[in-house]
Amino acid sequence: MASSSMSSRGSGSWTDKQNKAFEKALAVFDKDTPDRWHNVAKAVPGKTAQEVERHFELLVEDINSIESGRVPFPKYRTTKGA
Repeated sequence: MASSSMSSRGSGSWTDKQNKAFEKALAVFDKDTPDRWHNVAKAVPGKTAQEVERHFELLVEDINSIESGRVPFPKYRTTKGA
């Protein structure tokens, strides 16, 4: 998941619970929602509007890097018969 690379780039640490709350809040508060980041922050325990907005920006950067091919695909081990 992108969160590991995002935390290494300075967004601070996010728990699984915070990430799940963030994802759910993004589904409720879309880009046209007034005060979107304040509303998302209210749904994410311990995070400010600035922190959730930056977390989103880093997520978008990660997605863009993956889609543009700048992030190599991991080499997974395969098992016989799978």
